[in-house]
Amino acid sequence: MKEAKVLPGIKVDKGTVELAGTNGETTTIGLDGLGDRCKKYYEAGARFAKWRAVLKIGANEPSELAIHENAYGLARYAVICQENGLVPIVEPEILVDGSHDIEKCAYVTERVLAACYKALSDHHVILEGTLLKPNMVTPGSDCSSRAKPDVIAEHTVRALQRTVPAAVPAVVFLSGGQSEEEATVNLNAINQLKGKKPWSLTFSYGRALQQSTLKAWGGKEENVEKAQKAFLARAKANSEATIGGYKGDAQLGEGASESLHVKDYKY
Repeated sequence: MKEAKVLPGIKVDKGTVELAGTNGETTTIGLDGLGDRCKKYYEAGARFAKWRAVLKIGANEPSELAIHENAYGLARYAVICQENGLVPIVEPEILVDGSHDIEKCAYVTERVLAACYKALSDHHVILEGTLLKPNMVTPGSDCSSRAKPDVIAEHTVRALQRTVPAAVPAVVFLSGGQSEEEATVNLNAINQLKGKKPWSLTFSYGRALQQSTLKAWGGKEENVEKAQKAFLARAKANSEATIGGYKGDAQLGEGASESLHVKDYKY
């Protein structure tokens, strides 16, 4: 990996547990012993880390308690990583689950990101040495009205402009259950949008980089080359989207337009 100039990273949280005193909201665990673990990860070759906080939108959610606990958990994780030479990816994911509209998602996203950067400041995290991995601002999965890519782009960038300091070098979006094609098209629209965007706006997709590749592979040795081509096509499409240059020519891959939404997604 070093010879190929690939920098490895590692997920360091230990998953979510229910946050007492809330209506099924969660907090992320794994801070105990994190410093020692990060030291070992750095010695083993890791250069960045990831920690996923999960929030949901409901009638009364996210609560102030859930926002605060998750923001400060992310901040503690981030400063521990930096003390041990790892770049922390700060991931406050607001789940797409629900019937809320895009305006509600925008409002919640701004509240959550503002709280995160307050916490990061309180913990003296060096923002220049972090990455933000947020959700895009979209309607809920059960919302009756859908939003076009340019509308998603407008709401997403505005939320970032209002909350994310210019010192942050890059925003690496999660796909959050969007189909491969949706994730690419929406990222493309975000980068085509005119306005102040002091950060690199790029991607850190999981499911939205894998679906067509897994379909092409099918677990069969004879399909490896076919799977590699599918993965390269999707990676190239997202690369083009980071500069607003995607032309829609990667949507022909099998599974590229399938919804990847999983309710209350865990990994």
